[in-house]
Amino acid sequence: MQARDVMTSPPITVAPDTPVAEVATVLLENRISAVPVLDAAGRMVGIVSEGDLLRRADAQTERRRPQWLELLLDRNVTAADFVKTHGNLARDVMTGDVVTVSPDTELAEIASVLERRRIKRVPVVDRGKLVGIVSRANLLHGLVAHPQVVLPDDVQERDAQIRSRLDEILRQVPGVNLGRINTVVKDGAVFLWGTVKSENQRRALTVAAESVPGVVRVEDKLYHDRFPGSAG
Repeated sequence: MQARDVMTSPPITVAPDTPVAEVATVLLENRISAVPVLDAAGRMVGIVSEGDLLRRADAQTERRRPQWLELLLDRNVTAADFVKTHGNLARDVMTGDVVTVSPDTELAEIASVLERRRIKRVPVVDRGKLVGIVSRANLLHGLVAHPQVVLPDDVQERDAQIRSRLDEILRQVPGVNLGRINTVVKDGAVFLWGTVKSENQRRALTVAAESVPGVVRVEDKLYHDRFPGSAG
């Protein structure tokens, strides 16, 4: 399986001038650990993670490095630290050097990247454009749907076509945040993971998936969001 088979798409993103408080709200409300930062042209310029915000919170205690360490550090590094811990916008706190994968990166390689870099998710970039996110949960969903089973090439191609059509029709379901929905297709079976705000949204997603030509069944693994005011 490859990144395109399990990635969450479209990904949730923020702009460089998004206030830090709003970024934190995006992470909390969508139950994600990081969010890509896109500029006005749609290019990914960084990513803000829980770790970035936690380091900022730690800075509020004004814990300073020992003076001898300050002397060893480059002045530019110290200045960059100050911006990261005191800035008010996404561009100030984001990590600019972002590890990415392509849509055809194998899941085993992605798992290795996450482990080696000690990160929880990785953006999927195709010809310079952000097309999705693969998280640890996405990898697990892929393993559940494809437990060490190697499907024939023609079946894999058919599943890829179903996944493409599925993504298109799910975008037409009103009110659903697809950044919180993950889909996997195996031998014509569609697996739906993620959170919905109501039983109506759950049913709408299931009906939409069932309407895609080639789908043989839909496995509903969705659950209701419990945030206040989530009815709808």
